Amino acid sequence: MKEFCLNTIPIHKLQKINNIQDKKLVKMGLKTIKDLLFHFPIRYEDRTQINSIKNLIFGTYVTVVGKVIETKIVFNNRRIMLCRITDGTGILTIKFFNFTPNIIKNTFTPGRQIIAYGEVIRGKYEFELIHPEYTIYKVNSNEMIKKTLTSIYPSTEGISQLLLRNLINQALIMLDHHKIIELIPKKLNKNLISFTEALHTIHNPPLDNLQKSEKKIFLAGNRLVFEELLAHNLKMLSIKDKIKSYDASPIPKNHKLINKLIANLPFSLTNSQKKVLQEIEKDISKNHPMVRLLQGDVGSGKTLVAALSALNVIAQGEQVALMVPTELLVEQHVDNLRQWFTPLGIEIGLLFGKQKHKERKAQIDMISNGKTSIVVGTHSLFQKQMRFNKLALIIIDEQHRFGVHQRSALWSKGEKNNFRPHQLIMTATPIPRTLAMINYADLDISIIDELPPGRNPVLTVIIPDIRRNKIISRVEKACLKGRQVYWVCPIIEESEILEAQAAEVNWALLKKALPTLNIGLIHGRMKLEEKKKTMNNFKNNKFQLLVTTTVIEVGVNVPNASLMIIENSERLGLAQLHQLRGRVGRGSLESYCILLYKPPLSEIAKRRLETIRNIHDGFLIAQLDLEIRGPGELLGTKQTGTIDFKAINILQNKVIISEAQQTAYSIHKLYPEKAIDIIDRWISKKTFDINVF
Repeated sequence: MKEFCLNTIPIHKLQKINNIQDKKLVKMGLKTIKDLLFHFPIRYEDRTQINSIKNLIFGTYVTVVGKVIETKIVFNNRRIMLCRITDGTGILTIKFFNFTPNIIKNTFTPGRQIIAYGEVIRGKYEFELIHPEYTIYKVNSNEMIKKTLTSIYPSTEGISQLLLRNLINQALIMLDHHKIIELIPKKLNKNLISFTEALHTIHNPPLDNLQKSEKKIFLAGNRLVFEELLAHNLKMLSIKDKIKSYDASPIPKNHKLINKLIANLPFSLTNSQKKVLQEIEKDISKNHPMVRLLQGDVGSGKTLVAALSALNVIAQGEQVALMVPTELLVEQHVDNLRQWFTPLGIEIGLLFGKQKHKERKAQIDMISNGKTSIVVGTHSLFQKQMRFNKLALIIIDEQHRFGVHQRSALWSKGEKNNFRPHQLIMTATPIPRTLAMINYADLDISIIDELPPGRNPVLTVIIPDIRRNKIISRVEKACLKGRQVYWVCPIIEESEILEAQAAEVNWALLKKALPTLNIGLIHGRMKLEEKKKTMNNFKNNKFQLLVTTTVIEVGVNVPNASLMIIENSERLGLAQLHQLRGRVGRGSLESYCILLYKPPLSEIAKRRLETIRNIHDGFLIAQLDLEIRGPGELLGTKQTGTIDFKAINILQNKVIISEAQQTAYSIHKLYPEKAIDIIDRWISKKTFDINVF
């Protein structure tokens, strides 16, 4: 029998599950025996210590063993089942509000021994447990309480921990009945425990003593994480092989246009920009597609490097497509590119969803007949009616805002026979090395780790919301000195849940408080023409203060803006705070960012705000974000088309990421059949290829 026929056996083969439970399990991603085995605990509880009833303490979680004295149903606005048990030292009352008549007949009958676990509360009957987990103590069982830690699993309403544990334990029994192959070759095993032992241990850690248990959980977790990382890296290597199997137009270096553009710039390229440009030029000169991730901090000059790379392609007589997530960013990029390319005689095409039909058709015709060399657009670039003449380079900005299917659709626009365009994927959100090694192992990575000279760090302060009036006064003084200010609100409309200040409400309040200032408003629901007009007015200093949502998080460049206030900053993540702050400090003016918050701050929110206040290096901020949130939260995030990690959430040893990567290279080269089996064990065949296709 093939090992993961377990992947074809549905859960309802294990025990009788009602239709409602079955649907809820499916929503949780639990359909088969394999899904259960790979549904890992989020924590453990020690329920092995039996507590005597007389020594119970209110507010503690306890395991109690007792004999049922009586069970009855009482009515007090609703039906309540009361069960009184005793262990000889005292009496404990167990309450159930949701129950069926069979529970009394089959479980809580007088004289029966019950094992119950729950929180002790003070009630009408002194010590009480409400809806505890319980089992019947069978007199002829070898031991009353299992000497293992109790696993607590991710769950949902209607799916109890007891049900999950029962299902998973049955799955483990079925696992033992099958011959599970060790897929990692012995020569590369690194003394890891077996796959089967790791699964048993992670679900039912033996409790010899706490220290030994923690070590066994650590070893089991590392074994599972290591193999999943192997699967992920092997998948990435197979993707790289597939990329190399395609042809691409080799783009030779042609610095005639590049040198002209650089000569027109009022500044020099940084050494880091020059290095990355060389890496890209080397890649696109090959006859198979480049797929490269370009990351750099806010304001590091990624767009300029992408533009210079595009000039090589344009000089070759081929086309470039730049895809961005929002129409506002289309305008920003077009403005920058026109400033650089118009003196070179290069026209910029643009495509977005809300274009007038006549203008849109004219743009598409220019692109399809090759008269447009470079086009900037949103998702409109990969619509059915789009036809490129000679698409040789795709540039994707803010790649995390696009799903894999969207990036794939654009890539296919350059498909001719076995030819594919080169890809340059940009992100302004620095990625910690640990995450890059996992999530972007299929890409070559370039990093711009140097900011242009003359950039002053933005002075960042943390201020409670109660000092709002003083902040408004400071805004007025800054504007009267000729400075410009952003006032950022995280949402558009008022929300009782988020308690965030709405942009419209803030705009009205600030207009009333600052009648001498011209105050603009911009948010994502405005029409494109309104947004363009507002941004242009702000750029031209017709608005001194701009009230905005996070729509200005990326791409906006107003050098005269030197002050930013961020409302409800405690609700935003480190990456978003850093991106927003990057909208100021883009000129020579000393700049400030004020983080307004509503007290009290949680410990995590406090650490986050202090990190932003004290640190300006985006890569270091990203690393600290990883430490604050933990690898499980960051790696476990589901995005369109990415692998849904299973064991990574129990990652405990970052060193194994590097070890798994090296081992994957060896397996890929020496044991290709094993590589396929490892991928099949961990990665669904429905999972879309990660970053490229």
